[in-house]
Amino acid sequence: MSVSTGSAKDHVLIFDTTLRDGEQCPGATMTLEEKLEVAELLDVMGVDVIEAGFPIASNGDFEAVSLIAQRVKNAVVTGLARAISVDIARAGEAVRNAARPRIHTFVSTSPIHLEHQMRKSEEEVLEIITTTVAQARNLIDNIEWSAMDATRTPIEYLCRCVDAAIKAGATTINLPDTVGYATPDEYRAMFKAVRERVPNADKAIFSAHCHNDLGLAVANSLAALEGGARQIECTMNGIGERAGNAALEEIVMAIRTRGDVLPYETRVESTMLTRASKLVAAATSFPVQYNKAIVGRNAFAHESGIHQDGMLKHSQTYEIMTPESVGVSKTSLVMGKHSGRAAFRNKLTELGYELGANQFEDAFVRFKELADRKKNVYDEDIEALVDQNLATANDRIKLVSLSIVAGTRGPQRATMKLDVDGRIVTEEQEGNGPVDATFNAIKALVPHEAALELYQVHAVTEGTDAQAEVSVRLTADGRSVTSRAADPDTLVASAQAYLGALNKLVARGVRVHAHAAE
Repeated sequence: MSVSTGSAKDHVLIFDTTLRDGEQCPGATMTLEEKLEVAELLDVMGVDVIEAGFPIASNGDFEAVSLIAQRVKNAVVTGLARAISVDIARAGEAVRNAARPRIHTFVSTSPIHLEHQMRKSEEEVLEIITTTVAQARNLIDNIEWSAMDATRTPIEYLCRCVDAAIKAGATTINLPDTVGYATPDEYRAMFKAVRERVPNADKAIFSAHCHNDLGLAVANSLAALEGGARQIECTMNGIGERAGNAALEEIVMAIRTRGDVLPYETRVESTMLTRASKLVAAATSFPVQYNKAIVGRNAFAHESGIHQDGMLKHSQTYEIMTPESVGVSKTSLVMGKHSGRAAFRNKLTELGYELGANQFEDAFVRFKELADRKKNVYDEDIEALVDQNLATANDRIKLVSLSIVAGTRGPQRATMKLDVDGRIVTEEQEGNGPVDATFNAIKALVPHEAALELYQVHAVTEGTDAQAEVSVRLTADGRSVTSRAADPDTLVASAQAYLGALNKLVARGVRVHAHAAE
């Protein structure tokens, strides 16, 4: 597995850990169905390795990894395991039916981790590496070993650990910047030093896994390639613990766009990046920031008069890549109440949505209702209503109607009707403002102990008739979930977002009770 560093384009393996490291981001937990949908799209998109989860974490995680392993057709499917015998056995069992299975095991190597977390000596950790990697290799031929906190590990000891892992059977060596501490020059030098000093380094592929605590995850990942790494571990939209991981879409497009200084290539079909970004954002209820590179709403938007003038004369004056290359259409059709099904279907295709017949009809009805209430319907409006329609299709608790009494005289009151598992329940509640009254009505109709951690409102587009997009985060029984909803009426959007989060908690086993129908 020797690695070429010559001028010819080398293949870089893209290792996606959205379903494992990405899901560890607080509030980003996905359902089994959502995980399967994301995994299948990543496979079709050309990702080389899919880290499907942490099988020992829970029975749900084990089931998800097992089903993904069975369904994925092309990519390697791996499950993460600590350097513990039971973890490795569980991971091996979870991925054993994959067409291309891998076990990914890790152990800390830095002095601060060994002293305060592992409470082991360097020699004890070396023995753990040899034993656990050998155990994994006896189960599956494809083994990845990671040195957690590699960038804060003395290079001499790191080399001893890597040598031991390769001798025990590791075929991929990951040297992660676990805490996002390194700079590009340091990270490049670390890979170069390890590959030069470890005698059997040519028997393994080296991998980079960078966190974004200092905003350097992508830069460090690309620097690792110069140091000899040929696998990059990343996530869609850069989601992940703390400040997130290196963003897959940024890695892929940097390599594609700057081939003059990055002589590498990937198998990822870049025209599917926007679609994958939207799917992950919807599944995790984590919105993509407007100015996010590659997949953000403003990535190909130009408002400055100077920029617009340049774009009209030649697109490359202010765009270094085409919107089409990442799955974005340059055309911006203004949709309105006179638009028909054909135009609406075409717009959905442009935006990357593929809906079934019933989903399309539901979305079209909601679009018409929105168009009657707004002068102009923008792409962002359509994305918001379709994402909400898809997210609530299987909800057990649905909003039927909401009436609000508000103003200076008070008290503010909300009259709400819900459909709970097919039963219609009604309630009227007062509150300290219309939003509080709305949420009190939900709590009265569906009693629960969930705590409201976040309530956030922003406009989807400009203007007084803009849709309000509301984000709500609820926590119960140690679970934290986030949901978004959009509607021209801020209070309706608030109710929908709260119910969306409540439905996610119900789907994760949190018990609630509905009042008798009235």
